[in-house]
Amino acid sequence: MPENTDAPCPSSPRSDAADQALANLDTSRRSGLNRLAAFLPHTGRDYASARNADFGPGNHANVSMLSPYIRHRLILETEVLSAVRDRFALSTAEKFIQEVFWRTYFKGYLEQRPSVWTTYVADVRMLTQRLSDDEDLAERYAAAVSAQTGLTCFDAWVRELIATGYMHNHARMWFASIWIYTLELPWQLGADFFMHHLLDGDPASNTLSWRWVGGLHTKGKTYLARPDNISKYTNGRFGPVHGLARTAPPLTEPHAHQKCPIPDADTCPDVPYLLLITEEDCAPESLALTQAPRACLTLTAVDDRSPQAVSETVRRFTRGALADAAKRACVALSVPAIQVGAQARSRGWAAVVVDACADLEVSTVVTAYAPVGPCATQLETTRSELSEAGISLHQIRRPLDDLAWPHATRGFFALKKKIPEVLESLDQMRAPRLL
Repeated sequence: MPENTDAPCPSSPRSDAADQALANLDTSRRSGLNRLAAFLPHTGRDYASARNADFGPGNHANVSMLSPYIRHRLILETEVLSAVRDRFALSTAEKFIQEVFWRTYFKGYLEQRPSVWTTYVADVRMLTQRLSDDEDLAERYAAAVSAQTGLTCFDAWVRELIATGYMHNHARMWFASIWIYTLELPWQLGADFFMHHLLDGDPASNTLSWRWVGGLHTKGKTYLARPDNISKYTNGRFGPVHGLARTAPPLTEPHAHQKCPIPDADTCPDVPYLLLITEEDCAPESLALTQAPRACLTLTAVDDRSPQAVSETVRRFTRGALADAAKRACVALSVPAIQVGAQARSRGWAAVVVDACADLEVSTVVTAYAPVGPCATQLETTRSELSEAGISLHQIRRPLDDLAWPHATRGFFALKKKIPEVLESLDQMRAPRLL
C-alpha cells in the first residue's frame, strides 16, 4: 500500500524475539496477542518515524509484523485499534491506525468491484498457461522467482519471501515496481507469486496494491522504484542499485470495473446449526452467535489462491490457524470439532458439509462472512449445492466491515476522513477488546 517516503531513515533497530517467532510459524491467537502487546509501546511516534525502513530478514522490529494474524483474524482489527487507542491519542498513533484501515479499505473496495478479482483470476490462469508456450516469458519469469535477475535488492527480497513468508511493505512496493517496469513482467504473475508465499496473502490487499503500483487502481498514478529511495530506506545495504527503469507509464486494461452494492450479510438464526470456520475469520468465539452450535467444522481454500502450487509455509500457517480456531471454539462454546480427512476434503466443501449436517441432524450452517476471494468463491458454490440439499448457509459480518466498507468507494481518503467516526461507532457498540 502507499507509503510516505519523505521522512529520514532511522538507524537499524535490534531484532527482537517477536520477529523471529514469525519465521517459526507460531499460528496461535495467543501468539498474535503477545506480539501486539510487545509492539504496543511502539505504535505511536516510533512507528510513524521508522515504518518505511526495511532493515532485512530477522531485523523488522520497527514494524509490528501482525499482518498474518490480522489477515486470518486470529486477532481482530478492532482489538488492535482498541489496544492502541488505550495507549495513545488518535493523533499520536494516526499512522499505525491508518495502516490497519488500509486492509479494511481494500476489502471494502473489492466487495464493491468484484470483477477486479474475477478478471485477475482469469488473467492469472491465462498467463500461467502462457508460461508453457512462451519461452521468453517463461525464462524471464523463472529468473525473477528464483532470485536470478542480477538485481541484488530484488533477488534478496525473493529469497526472504520464499524463506520466511514475509516481505516488508515498502519492499513490496519496490518489488512490484521493478517486476512491472524493469523486468517488464505481467503484474498478475507478480501478484500471484506473492499469493504463493505471503503468510498474509490477502486477495484484496495484494491484488489492489499491485494494481496501485501499475496505475490501474488510482488511474494514471504509478509507483517508480528509485535507486536513491531504496538505498535510503535500506540503510544502503544493497550498495548502489543500477539498471532500474527510469519511468513508470500507467498500465491500461480493456474494460472498466463497475461498482456494485455490498452484498447483504446474515444474522445468526435461532435454530440448531453447524459452525463452519474458514481462514477468513479464525476468531469464531467472538462472532455474534445467538446460541452455541452443535459442532464446528474447519475448511480451507488455501490451495485455491493460485493455479500453481502454494508454498508449504503458507499451507502450514493456514492449517495451524484453523486448528487453533477450532480448539478455541470447542472450549469457548463447549462443542465438538468434526474431524475431516484429506480424502473427504477432496470431495469438495458441499459434500463435507452435507455429511456433517446429516450426522448432526441440522439443516443450517453459520460462518463468518468471507470477503471476495477464494473462500467467498467456495462458499457461493457451496451455498447453491447446500440449497439443493435443503440446507441454508448464513454469513455473519463483523461490525467494522459494515461501518467502514461503504466508505471504500474510490480512493483511501474517503475512508480515512471517516476513521474517527467509525472508531466512535465501534466504541458505542462495545467492539471486542484485547483479552
